Amino acid sequence: MAETPTRLEDARALSPEYYLGDQWHRFDQANILASGWQLIGPAALVANSGDHIVREIGSKPVLIVRNAQGELKGFYNVCRHRAGPIALCDGKGAKRLRCAYHGWIYDLDGQLKVTPQMDQAEGFDPSKISLPPIDVAVWQNMIFARSGSGPDFDDIKADLNRVAPPSAVEGMVYHHTRIYEVDANWKTYIDNYLEGYHVPVVHAGLNALIEYDVYDIDLTHWASVQSSPMTDPDLYGTGEARYVFLYPNTMLNILPGRVQTNRVVAVSDNKCLVEFSYYYRPGEEAKADRDDAFSEEVQDEDRMICERVQKGLASGAYTPGRLSPAQESAVWHFQNLLRRAYAAAETQD
Repeated sequence: MAETPTRLEDARALSPEYYLGDQWHRFDQANILASGWQLIGPAALVANSGDHIVREIGSKPVLIVRNAQGELKGFYNVCRHRAGPIALCDGKGAKRLRCAYHGWIYDLDGQLKVTPQMDQAEGFDPSKISLPPIDVAVWQNMIFARSGSGPDFDDIKADLNRVAPPSAVEGMVYHHTRIYEVDANWKTYIDNYLEGYHVPVVHAGLNALIEYDVYDIDLTHWASVQSSPMTDPDLYGTGEARYVFLYPNTMLNILPGRVQTNRVVAVSDNKCLVEFSYYYRPGEEAKADRDDAFSEEVQDEDRMICERVQKGLASGAYTPGRLSPAQESAVWHFQNLLRRAYAAAETQD
C-alpha cells in the first residue's frame, strides 16, 4: 500500500522499497520523470537553425532542434518507419533530419519529406507522417522539456521565479558541462541534495564557505530553495548561495557570479547520471578551472555518501527514520510529492 503524505512535525523518510528494484525504477521513469518538466540543456547549444541536441526524458529518447524560423521544436528521437534514431548525437546547422537507420528524411518541423524506395507501398502518404512532438519551453536561456502530461509550464515558471529570482540568473552565459555517474538511485541523490544537514559532516570545504547557522529553506508547490550567506574572496566572492530544486529532477546552484545546473537521469534502480552544467556572468568565467576543481571535490563527496546510503537502503537493516523539521523540510516536500504520485498510481490500478 502506498504511503500517505505526512506532516513535517512527525515526518519519517520514504520507505526503502521505492529505491530498490526494477519495478519502481520503471514506474519512476514512466510516471514521474517522463511527465515532469526538467532542464534539458542551455539554449546556447541550439542557437541557430538546424542546431539540435539529443537527450532522454524518463528513458524516452528525445530531440530538441531549432527550426528555420528560429523556433525550438521537440520530438521523440524515433523514426516513424522502424524506430531508428533520427539523430545519434548533438549537431549544428542541419538542413534536415535524416534517420540513421534507413535514411528517411524529415524537415526541421518534423514533417516527413523523403522516403527511399517506398514507391511500391500502396496507400503510403508521407505528407501525413511527422515526428511525435514533446513539450518544450525556455526559461532564462535554459531549455526545459517533458514527454508526458502534467502541469503547465507557466505554473512551473511561477515557482522558479519565486525561488530563483530572474535578477539572480539573468545574463549568465553557458560555459561547459560535466557528467557524473553515481551508483545510487536517482531519488537517493536528490534526497542528499535537498538538505544541508550533512554539510558539516561530509563537506568540510563547502562548510567553510557558507554560514550553516544561517540556513533558510523555502517551499513552493513544485520547487524548494535552501539559502545561506557565502563568503569566499578567492573563488565565489561574497553573497548568497541558493540551492534550488525543481521537481522531479532539476537543480540550480545560484552562487555569486555563476549558476551551476544539475539534471539527474535515472539509469537503473541503483545508478544515475548527473548532468552538471556551468554558467557565468561575463568576466567571471576566468574562475572556471578552479570552480570546476572545487565542484569535483564536492561531487566526489556526494557520490561517496550517496553510494553508501544506497547500500544501506538495500541492506534490509534499515527502517525509515524521523526527519529533522529544521533541516530536512525540502526532503519531506520532495518525498511527499513522490508519495502522491505513488498513491495516485495505486488508485488507478
